[in-house]
Amino acid sequence: MKQRIFKFLADLRFAIAILLIIACFSIIGTVIEQDQSLEIYKINYPLTNPVFGFLSWDIIIKFGFDHVYKTWWFISLVLVFGISLLTCTILQQLPALKISRRCQFFRTTKSFKRLQISTSLRNIKLQQILFKIKKTNYSIFQQKNIFYCYKGLIGRIAPIIVHFSMILILLGAIFGSISGFKAQEIIPKTETFHIQNILNTGQISLIPNCSARVNDFWITYTKQSTVQQFYSDISILNVNGNEIDRQTIFVNSPARSNGINYYQTDWNLLGLRIQAPNSSILQYPLVNLTPTQGKIWLTWIPTTTSLNSGIIVLIDNLQGYCSIYNELGQFLGNLELNETFSSNFPISLVDIISSTGLQIKTDPGIPIIYTGFFFLMISTLISYITYSQIWIVKDKNKIFMGGNTTRATFDFELEFFKLTK
Repeated sequence: MKQRIFKFLADLRFAIAILLIIACFSIIGTVIEQDQSLEIYKINYPLTNPVFGFLSWDIIIKFGFDHVYKTWWFISLVLVFGISLLTCTILQQLPALKISRRCQFFRTTKSFKRLQISTSLRNIKLQQILFKIKKTNYSIFQQKNIFYCYKGLIGRIAPIIVHFSMILILLGAIFGSISGFKAQEIIPKTETFHIQNILNTGQISLIPNCSARVNDFWITYTKQSTVQQFYSDISILNVNGNEIDRQTIFVNSPARSNGINYYQTDWNLLGLRIQAPNSSILQYPLVNLTPTQGKIWLTWIPTTTSLNSGIIVLIDNLQGYCSIYNELGQFLGNLELNETFSSNFPISLVDIISSTGLQIKTDPGIPIIYTGFFFLMISTLISYITYSQIWIVKDKNKIFMGGNTTRATFDFELEFFKLTK
């Protein structure tokens, strides 16, 4: 019974079936947004009008399609696939490698008929053929008048390395999903933050007790006033609040410290520091007009103590200026940093208070996954090495010679012809 189970697990058809099932669930995890709030699923997958006629938010939550890669059934499928690869390696690949290392002598000339290429030679010296074979890097073994030659044995190791690399990739993916975490923070510049807004965690994740400070945030623009890049200057702090590292991050270039990655993901404007005549510097909050479509903020600056009259300030960038409108919405002009706006109510723009959106995440499985892909590339290179075999039997004045190869059959035939011509 055990042998049947192991043979079933080592079967290539079983492994392909499991791999196809994993691929199907991976497609589901790609199509459906992962690790989002319940409200988002209720909006995008309503009960009254389900997607594809059946996919509603209650089905997504019930079967765990909102976190496919962390569900017990997906991890179980990956483990079964890994066990199948390991069983195939032990029961099939390693014995095949042992057989390849053995000297396989042909006792009769009938065996040459089963080879890819064979011939019989007369009036030729055996020593001359063996010398040519040796020059082409074959290993030669002899039993009396029988010879067995092979080269490229390392090419037979490639399938074993492929299985080993795939097992590493699977283990890295599982380990990363159950031990990593992802958090999102919106931090005003010059502020210190701790990891608090956790979006998702694994079953054995540990949230580190660390903090960081956003020293500055800025945006660079093109000549056409379109956004070119977002930058955040952050400092990594120890438990005592002292700086241990400082890095400037931008989109697709995160900061890394103690296994934690800090990604630039979003930005926001919080307020304006305005100095009115004969007054100290006051801070006015900004309100986002279009939170779902774009980034345009405004604030109201009263010009009288009754707060009934004033000016409207609009801003949609970090280029150092804002636009001024009166109560009726008429454009009055632009106000730049450290500039006084000439009107009945002169004000000067002291500072634009911005905040940066950071995604903090760890994935301890990444080094294991990269190691697996490294061995996968090595196995690809090794697989190009051809494993070739040549048999020779001398019967009186006649020499029987034949050979097999795993790939590059045409090149092997040319090599065989050069050896026998």
